[in-house]
Amino acid sequence: MSTMFGALNRFISRLDSESPSQSSRDRSAYGFQVLRNKNLEISVEPWYDFIVGINGRQVDSPDPNLFATEIRNCAGASVNLTLWNAKGSRSRNINLPVATPSPTLGITLQWTPLSVTEDVWHVLDVIAYSPADTAGLLPYGDYIVGTPEGNVHGEAGLGELVEDYLGRSLRLYVYNHEYAVTRLVTLTPSRNWGGSGALGCVLGFGALHRLPAPMTEPIAGPGETLFETARFSNEEHRPSSTQPQPNSPSVYPPPPSATPSSDILVPASMASPPPSSATLPTASGPPKGATRKPRNVAASNMTFDDYFREGEQKSKEEDVAPSSKNAAPLPPPPKSAKSAPSQAKSPEPSAEPSIEEEKSKAAEPEPGPESTGG
Repeated sequence: MSTMFGALNRFISRLDSESPSQSSRDRSAYGFQVLRNKNLEISVEPWYDFIVGINGRQVDSPDPNLFATEIRNCAGASVNLTLWNAKGSRSRNINLPVATPSPTLGITLQWTPLSVTEDVWHVLDVIAYSPADTAGLLPYGDYIVGTPEGNVHGEAGLGELVEDYLGRSLRLYVYNHEYAVTRLVTLTPSRNWGGSGALGCVLGFGALHRLPAPMTEPIAGPGETLFETARFSNEEHRPSSTQPQPNSPSVYPPPPSATPSSDILVPASMASPPPSSATLPTASGPPKGATRKPRNVAASNMTFDDYFREGEQKSKEEDVAPSSKNAAPLPPPPKSAKSAPSQAKSPEPSAEPSIEEEKSKAAEPEPGPESTGG
């Protein structure tokens, strides 16, 4: 899993390197990071909130005296601050009242680049019985955002810090996204705990593992912008690509005018110009007495069963084979004739003589010639 996230991070880094203007502008953004907040009435988060604007103007100077002077000038009134939060990279405006006796806000600030919030390590998996498991790190919900031992920069910064604290206690600031709390975790990196790695957890780093927006904020709907940018009075105006520019051809043609135009070309065969929209008959409905031919329009709420039923009906109508209703009935089978029982008759004698008759005829003497008296 870590190999897959590493490949995606390298791919995104390569895409970012192709647009140096965008990358240089993001990394050159600075603001006053809130380190401490002694005034509980002010809804600011230390470490996560950056003051990037005051009274509608962008803070572009690291001089804290100019910022303090602007706050004192608002004594007895309120000051408008533009805050950028590292959780989801959101911007918001707040109005804070400034007291007259002591025109201060009660917060400690430091001029810091906004890119320091990119050094975040997302806990993806925790192996059982490892130093990370013993310290109570939670997978997917925990983010390592820093350490009181010093500054950690870059993807390899945390690994180098862990190598320096092998066998010693190491304190880490861990932010949990599900509970929206930041806690101090103490663990002891070791190579002899029985598994791989000194911490025993899988970490993700890069654009895919930045701090997400709090779960209490509403989810952005389709078509809404994901990244909000603040506008200040001293910031150079950049025209939007969706707004039409002056002295530039319009993308869409102008809407047709309701009055007839005099620029219509009339052919020579026509005696009068074409009728205008005002003289055209309105389609109020069919004339009386006329019947409208029904059209087979499928309803918008037609279900799959209706589509299948309609297709089955069409296939039956277009089928060329004769149906059982229109076909002529088959003729009945022929009836068997009932014949009367025939009486047995004795066989008639044949005309030919039998063998016995022939023998008897052969035994009879033949008569001799008659004698005459003398």
